[in-house]
Amino acid sequence: VESKEDSSGFTVDDKLVTFSQEEDFTKVDFQGMGVELVMECTGKFLKVKTLQPYFDVCGIKQVVVSAPVKEEGALNVVLGCNHDKITKESKLVTNASCTTNCLAPVVKVINENFGIVHGCITTIHNVTGTQTLVDMPNTKKSDLRRARSGMVNLAPTSTGSATAIVEIYPELKGKLNGLAVRVPLTNGSLTDCVFEVSRSVTREEVNAALQKAATESGPLKGILGYETRPLVSTDYTNETRSSVIDALSTQVIDGTMIKIYAWYDNEAGYSKRMAELCNIVAAKNISNKEPSFIYE
Repeated sequence: VESKEDSSGFTVDDKLVTFSQEEDFTKVDFQGMGVELVMECTGKFLKVKTLQPYFDVCGIKQVVVSAPVKEEGALNVVLGCNHDKITKESKLVTNASCTTNCLAPVVKVINENFGIVHGCITTIHNVTGTQTLVDMPNTKKSDLRRARSGMVNLAPTSTGSATAIVEIYPELKGKLNGLAVRVPLTNGSLTDCVFEVSRSVTREEVNAALQKAATESGPLKGILGYETRPLVSTDYTNETRSSVIDALSTQVIDGTMIKIYAWYDNEAGYSKRMAELCNIVAAKNISNKEPSFIYE
């Protein structure tokens, strides 16, 4: 990495990376720099109204947000699950959230094979920037538990991942909800999924359906993983799949209640999906060619 002498940017592997310190993004000369697609990763602009100036003022052709935007006018995408909804009109898309990317493939398999009546999830989630290192006022979130030290506490808090599934699977509206527990780890998260299904099943049936979907010829190749080894959280550092089933932990209670553990690297996996989604929408809506990432 080398910085430019005129402070206009820096190079990585001889590729120039420019930057701006302008607080108002509408004042950034995107058109002058030839920018057509923006990856909105600040976490600050999560409403269609606040994102619209990218199109109206900045002349951007495509915006991809690294967080869910739960409003009409934005398409929330989980690759492998609802990417078929991307069209020429999909100018504002999101990559949903890391936990939704972990949960949605599991929901897809269980709902399509067994029918979900209702369910709840708990994500055992690594510490994030919305928490504080020590007990102190938290200006990012009103949740007082996130104002306690993220390094020494288990902190129950909210997650929108289960309700956000409705953005991917509208037929499940009102049927899923969940909570999060923030833990003092920096990587390797786990989603505990519990579903009541519409027919009696066995543990073997559930695992077989998940394993089939995750195979090289399965519909979730590269998205969903299936693991039979007794691994732990650090083993999933830099895991680029969205979700990896912990097959040893699958349970079925009284025939119709299913419990599944799904691991995910909430940094690497999500970042890879973000890059792939940008590639897909740029190809469809800017380059007018077939994307090099195709999920079938």
